[in-house]
Amino acid sequence: MKKRNPQLNKNGELIHLLSTEGLSREILTQILDTAGNFVSLGDREVKKVPLLRGKSVFNLFFENSTRTRTTFEIAAKRLSADVFNLDIARSSTAKGESLLDTIANLSAMAADIFVVRHGESGAPYLIAQHVAPHVHVVNAGDGRHAHPTQGLLDMYTIRHYKKDFTNLSVAIVGDVLHSRVARSDIHALTTLGCPDLRVVGPRTLVPSEFADMGVRVCHTLEEGIKDADVVITLRLQNERMSGALLPSSHEYFKSFGVTPERMQWAKPDAIVMHPGPINRGVEIDSSVVDGGQSVVLPQVTFGIAVRMAVMGIVAGNMA
Repeated sequence: MKKRNPQLNKNGELIHLLSTEGLSREILTQILDTAGNFVSLGDREVKKVPLLRGKSVFNLFFENSTRTRTTFEIAAKRLSADVFNLDIARSSTAKGESLLDTIANLSAMAADIFVVRHGESGAPYLIAQHVAPHVHVVNAGDGRHAHPTQGLLDMYTIRHYKKDFTNLSVAIVGDVLHSRVARSDIHALTTLGCPDLRVVGPRTLVPSEFADMGVRVCHTLEEGIKDADVVITLRLQNERMSGALLPSSHEYFKSFGVTPERMQWAKPDAIVMHPGPINRGVEIDSSVVDGGQSVVLPQVTFGIAVRMAVMGIVAGNMA
């Protein structure tokens, strides 16, 4: 008997969002289509819909976050939910048993949705296994494993500008080794039918085993972004690096920094994306971030609509 995906109920409906891995093209498309209905809300005078009125959304961030936590909070409030932000400092006790104790206590406060960011890969899965059937868990980033809403907002952005995934060349450049965003993007792009996906960076940060995920591994920027339609740059994650993975950020920029000159290797109408926060002058030149091909700010706007869609969809399905 095939083990059921822990994100889906027996009818195959989304009850938790833990990873883009294992979600069908239909479910990914449903989320993107639903988000499309929410995008224009930001332009209206009244920015709310009553979809989650009376529901309680708990933001549990065991790791720092500005953009993700804020956009989840805005998304929940635009759905008319009550939002509770819990900044739980990352401590060695915030693992295993005590994590479940935290969840048990918060469940006793009648939570409906937990939005969880945690430094340990797999923590949101553990939580999802222990919540009541009417409670939903949304992974806002776990360790270096997954960041599904970022992956989905990246898919929304690509679809918005490029319409069709099935003829695109996409390059993911930078610290792929530590990047939960890269993993979520790769799973989603593959499922949505992207035929040419490259991961690009130095050997220490882009190990050859990424080829097992069905992507092309490139160790020079020119090869990696040549004729690309989409260039996704990733942050160098100094806080997750141990040992001498890089000589220096200056050396990295010299070889892999995305500059206007190097963007000429990509297609003339290529878009440039970045999950933020951006280290200007390290993974990407300021003039590219602020230039005509950059879509980093629309990504943030779309992120609110995508997070609204995810919470709206999971809240409507029972385990």
